[in-house]
Amino acid sequence: QVQLVESGGGLVQAGGSLRLSCAASGSIFSINAMGWYRQAPGKQRELVAGITSDGTTNWADSVKGRFTISRDNAKNTVYLQMNSLKPEDTAVYYCNADVRNAPWNTEYTYWGQGIQVTVSS
Repeated sequence: QVQLVESGGGLVQAGGSLRLSCAASGSIFSINAMGWYRQAPGKQRELVAGITSDGTTNWADSVKGRFTISRDNAKNTVYLQMNSLKPEDTAVYYCNADVRNAPWNTEYTYWGQGIQVTVSS
């Protein structure tokens, strides 16, 4: 099995910054795409940013220019640097990863347990 563990969340004032980390561990042969999603109260989960194994990224329009996604393939870790935070960024943030457990297996998407980010006005 594979575990994804997020860290780095918390409470910050508007305009501040946080850096989220998500480390994957367990039975991993390779990881393709990794990403961050968020879910605010009463809303659906939405994509924040994604990054492929070769570094190609995609973003939600709402975070472009403020958030940066990166990954360390040697550590099976993805990061989300969040700057100029706004109250509307308040949500539970989830990371995910498309993992192949063995060369002959298909990819499976694993999710972290989620971490709270609260931005006060």
